[in-house]
Amino acid sequence: MEKEWYVVNTYSGHENKVKEKLEMRASSMGMEDYIYRVIVPEQKEIEVKDGVQKEKIKKMFPGYILVEMVMNDEAWFIVRNTPGVTGFIGSSGKGAKPFPLTTQEVDKILGSMGMSRLEIGNTLNVDDMVKVVGGPFANMFGKVKTIDMENQKLEVALDLFGQETIVELALTEIEKA
Repeated sequence: MEKEWYVVNTYSGHENKVKEKLEMRASSMGMEDYIYRVIVPEQKEIEVKDGVQKEKIKKMFPGYILVEMVMNDEAWFIVRNTPGVTGFIGSSGKGAKPFPLTTQEVDKILGSMGMSRLEIGNTLNVDDMVKVVGGPFANMFGKVKTIDMENQKLEVALDLFGQETIVELALTEIEKA
């Protein structure tokens, strides 16, 4: 099975506590190979009050966290039974497993936080094969030539009409092949 992103409902205001508890449970139960990342979607906002600028961190989706995990019975049980979790979004209930977020949804949320769905260096390296999932080169495969983390872009060598062509793509337009 492959790891995917899921939305987990929590008690509002308890997102960071649930994140901490879930990470602790995954570690103590040896589930790091199934529960990878837990993220509380947040954005920095600049607030002006009485002529003074303050930077404030605001939750994008109060009462929700994102979990990158492999959906198997054990991992599903651990997440659902973490204190503060009220359930998964995208599940009909009655014991049905939830639907994962699409790569476009994940890219949009993580991109607005300055993060990437792909863990560059851990998941994606130069010379890795990738599949283009967006833009004019969608559904083509190519080899990574350079990675520019600062601008969230990479150069990929694609086979266009029998000739290798280097194209620049955003991280949101590819997935590992």
